[in-house]
Amino acid sequence: MNTINKILIIIQRSNGDVFLSSSLIDALIKNYKNPQIDILVNDDTLAIAKTLEHIKNIHLFSYKKKKISPLKQEINLIKNIYKKYDLSICLTSSDRSVLYAILSARYSISAIESNEKKSWWKKLFLTKIYKFDHNLSIVENNAKSLELLDIKLDKLEIKSHYSDTAKQNMIKKLKEKNIQNFIIFHPSAQYDYKIYPKELRSKLLEMLNTLNMSIVITGGTSDIDFKIKKNIPKLKNIYDFIGETNLDEYIALSDMSSIYIGMDTLNMHIAASQNKRIFAIFGPTLVSIWSPWCNSLQMNTKVNTPKQTYGNITIFQADLSCVSCGLAGCDNNNGASECLNQINPEIIFKEVAKCIKI
Repeated sequence: MNTINKILIIIQRSNGDVFLSSSLIDALIKNYKNPQIDILVNDDTLAIAKTLEHIKNIHLFSYKKKKISPLKQEINLIKNIYKKYDLSICLTSSDRSVLYAILSARYSISAIESNEKKSWWKKLFLTKIYKFDHNLSIVENNAKSLELLDIKLDKLEIKSHYSDTAKQNMIKKLKEKNIQNFIIFHPSAQYDYKIYPKELRSKLLEMLNTLNMSIVITGGTSDIDFKIKKNIPKLKNIYDFIGETNLDEYIALSDMSSIYIGMDTLNMHIAASQNKRIFAIFGPTLVSIWSPWCNSLQMNTKVNTPKQTYGNITIFQADLSCVSCGLAGCDNNNGASECLNQINPEIIFKEVAKCIKI
């Protein structure tokens, strides 16, 4: 294992999974003295994958191509990675991801399911395995592969990066609108079940507007984002940036902000990587895995409670016995989450106001 020159990291899940691999990548770079690191991701996470440091090549899996010509895609992808690497690390336990890990490298590591019926064959062909622990954050779970490689870390730190062009674009945009010290309010997410309801969101914005501090509303270009955009209240200190920045520019914008308020999504993790003051609104998402990683305290939270603060991070949840259930909405099919309706915007506002006055 001292002759590792080429590494493939496989992350076939969400934007957050890809982004939160940065501490793993940094550790591999340091331990193996600048090896070539490539990643294999789903094409809908390409934008965030491009922001990761130290990555030379990005291999893409496309669900669109899977529908059109699945065999052709698999042949081409396997051809591009087959036995090309000294080490592969798979951070997702799906059968496809594990097969890519096995075929691509002489030494392969992967997360696997706890279910023996699903994972027995993976144990036979992988060099080493680790079981995903739902009581640990995604950051800590990713670090398990480092333990299997006998790589010891002083700390787990998530970092984010952006281009100078993105920075200059955001400086210009803020200057044009005469925005200086500002809060980012990010109301959207990939799915409806993670979104704070419109009425409560509007009440919160009305209260935040009284702080006489600029509030930049951010979002992408999805149907969910534009639906939110149509319902943003017209208030003196509110600035609508939804659909007006790419991901590189958003990371730069986030770095210039003083506070993040919003949903548990990629943007929240970006703010945490920049050590921003965070006020995150959580619905059914499991906080033990997905609550923001605090770089200074080297932890996330493992407990559910209506309001809690650790380091620079404050999390709000509903006071319901079912929180957090880990389902995709109450119907577990990306529908609405009743728990989000139970989070009082006044409680969020008071915590933000207290922070600004301090």
